[in-house]
Amino acid sequence: MKAAIYQKFQGSISIENTPDPVPSELGVVIKVEASGLCLSDWHGWMGHDTDISLPHVPGHEFAGTIMAVGRDVKNWRIGQRVTVPFVCGCGSCDYCLSGNQQVCDNQFQPGFTAWGSFAEYVAIDFADENLVELPPEISFTEAAALGCRFITAYRGVRDQGKLTPDQTIAIHGCGGVGLSAIQIARGIGAKVIAVDITDDKCRMAKDLGADYTINATNTEVVRAIREASGGGVHVSIDAIGNQTTCLNSINGLRKRGKHIQIGLLNKVDANPPIPMPLVIANELEIIGSHGMQAHKYDEMFAFIKSAKINLGKIITETITLEAVPDYLPKMHLFNATGINVINTF
Repeated sequence: MKAAIYQKFQGSISIENTPDPVPSELGVVIKVEASGLCLSDWHGWMGHDTDISLPHVPGHEFAGTIMAVGRDVKNWRIGQRVTVPFVCGCGSCDYCLSGNQQVCDNQFQPGFTAWGSFAEYVAIDFADENLVELPPEISFTEAAALGCRFITAYRGVRDQGKLTPDQTIAIHGCGGVGLSAIQIARGIGAKVIAVDITDDKCRMAKDLGADYTINATNTEVVRAIREASGGGVHVSIDAIGNQTTCLNSINGLRKRGKHIQIGLLNKVDANPPIPMPLVIANELEIIGSHGMQAHKYDEMFAFIKSAKINLGKIITETITLEAVPDYLPKMHLFNATGINVINTF
């Protein structure tokens, strides 16, 4: 198969012919029809993820068709259209047995703990625990935009934030996760405040349903949020992952509000100085959110349909597999709106 592969962290990426994968006894092999290009893939290439073994094929947001099925797989057959969460559960640890595969002790992560979807084929373990069948109305390209960004936003807003229609939410960062969160919050019926550092992203946030937008480069963010929300928001999401967005998110909450940390904090941003006296005095909640379980997808699909969410609106560019060696090393420099998806292999 053709695959985008690198031999060392921060090294060159090349398109090579590599051996076709074979399914494990509990796994499947999927023909990749579309794969999202995510900043997490760049972090992996940089060497920020210690689970990666070299050489490596990245890619963790994908959809495709089952091409081969392992001997002990019970629920899946060749030809089905599927996707998977970016965190796959083992099915046997305490967390999986409680329905929380997103924090599985033995998690399988395509593109990180194993070779990923920047390739013609990808092998997925624990298929019965993790595969999700796609509804016919969702295309492969749209499904690639679901994870990790849309599914992470969905669980963060609905399950962790418990946002309701009478509440106000602030979303810090209008990349893939942030734009998805805006669509989800709008679908719930809540008031939405979106924050970013470019006018283009603020305009896209407005187009996707934000009631207010704030350009953080020329506005005092916390004050603007408090003014727009009448004293602070009920739920606030850091969809970027740095000290500034994290602290702005917390400081913009009203009493008993919830801060949801979705964006990954790396290096100097890894340990932000949380204003714990404020957390105590105002009974704030600081909550992490890490992906979503496969068994929650049907609920999410029903929500997407009932809320009339157009997943294609956050996809701004489709590219070929051959473009990955040029795109991936520069992802931290991109300031484009929306999501890039590989749909030609």
